[in-house]
Amino acid sequence: MNNFDFDIGIIGGGAAGLTIASGAAQLGAKTLLVEKEKKLGGDCLHYGCVPSKTLIKSAHVYHLMKTASAFGLPEIQVPPVDFKRISNRIRSVIDTIQKHDSEERFCGLGAKVEFGHAEFEDEYTIDLNGKRLSAKNWVIATGSSASVPRIPGLDQTAYLTNKDIFYMDRLPASMIVLGAGPIGIEMSQAFNRLGTSIDVVDKADRILTKEDKDMSDTVLDILAKEGVRFHLNASIGLVQDLGYQKTVTITDAGGKTTTLKAEAILVAMGRIPNTQHLGLENIGVRIERPGIPVDKRLRTNKKHIYAAGDVNGGFQFTHAAGYEGGIVVSNAIFHLPRKIDYTYLPWATYTDPELANIGMNEKMAAQADIKTNVWIEEFKDNDRSLAEGEKIGRIKLIVDSKEKPVGVQILGPRAADLISEWVAALNGRVKLSTIAGAIHPYPTIGEINKKVVGALFSPKIFSDKIQKGLKLFFNLKGRACTLEEDEN
Repeated sequence: MNNFDFDIGIIGGGAAGLTIASGAAQLGAKTLLVEKEKKLGGDCLHYGCVPSKTLIKSAHVYHLMKTASAFGLPEIQVPPVDFKRISNRIRSVIDTIQKHDSEERFCGLGAKVEFGHAEFEDEYTIDLNGKRLSAKNWVIATGSSASVPRIPGLDQTAYLTNKDIFYMDRLPASMIVLGAGPIGIEMSQAFNRLGTSIDVVDKADRILTKEDKDMSDTVLDILAKEGVRFHLNASIGLVQDLGYQKTVTITDAGGKTTTLKAEAILVAMGRIPNTQHLGLENIGVRIERPGIPVDKRLRTNKKHIYAAGDVNGGFQFTHAAGYEGGIVVSNAIFHLPRKIDYTYLPWATYTDPELANIGMNEKMAAQADIKTNVWIEEFKDNDRSLAEGEKIGRIKLIVDSKEKPVGVQILGPRAADLISEWVAALNGRVKLSTIAGAIHPYPTIGEINKKVVGALFSPKIFSDKIQKGLKLFFNLKGRACTLEEDEN
């Protein structure tokens, strides 16, 4: 039996790596956690989820200040944003969370934390800062980075990615956002609200292409009304840095060429897995363009080496990475053959209003050749939503031919929180009739979940057939009032 230094070694201190380190160490496994940066937390804490949502909140409050009259309040002249103060607030939120993701905390749990660059010498051993460390099992949880495409002139132009945009000293007067996915759209709205003039460029003919078109089109309309300019179905020909400004030359579907000018460029054109300089090719771990291929138990082609989180090319969400971390612990420590199941995976785009999903949307169901029926309720018909001035958005309940839930989409206020009821219901296999019969507090936006299910049952419960049956068995007298038809 080999004498390894550790039972399990984890490379990467982000969501997946931290979950695995915490679980494995508390279960009694001798655990090593390696992080190349100076602090734990990964991209989500330092350059992703946490700073972006903190920024979005500041932008939302600033937007409310500027639109106070819509709530019956006096109009006020709001001074310009000092972005350094927003950046300082972002840092303070990160610092608070960092205490939870600290070396001291994980040492207290029993995990050894090391900082530096790890590279595999063989299938069981890494070189870390000149030290050789071995483990019975390894986990690659190195995450992903912003993808920077080969666009002429971009490599000679100063541009921003998610690693830079939250820590600027001042707010750019103008910005060209390359990419209309979740990151590009969230940042476009936030910076536009803070006072930056925004142009969004994407080769697709619509934004948020993974979403249903009716939902993504509504988000586009909202942002456009707030002042964001969109250039869709556009190819990028040349990027130039003129010093005092940067230019992006684009060509639309009709062949018309336009040159956009701005102070800053944000590249938000997807992510690439962090697989470089790990020595994986030297030990025979297969790497593909989307990421490291894994089986349902998250094992690579080397069964004692796992890959979890963004690096495996799957769902690039922090909560997905955390979930995958639990799968690895079950397999590597408990030796239970637990497999990933993303049937009811939730995800959200944090625009205002938010767009949240679980399961399949209409587009996904059609691609899977599933026949569906869709039930919709509008937020303009929700009393609490109206009281809060939220009139845009809807919930879509998608069911199959047997009226089994396939998925739910919510575009509306606090949609990412509202979807959590469906996370519990769908994963718990709760019957729709139970949701329809459950008591929800009034007035709440959450009532829309109950109402959309009620809409599915109403045609059956209040049908002519049911009325006739009740009249027959209980001698009911029928309608007490009927509106007269307008003769005109």
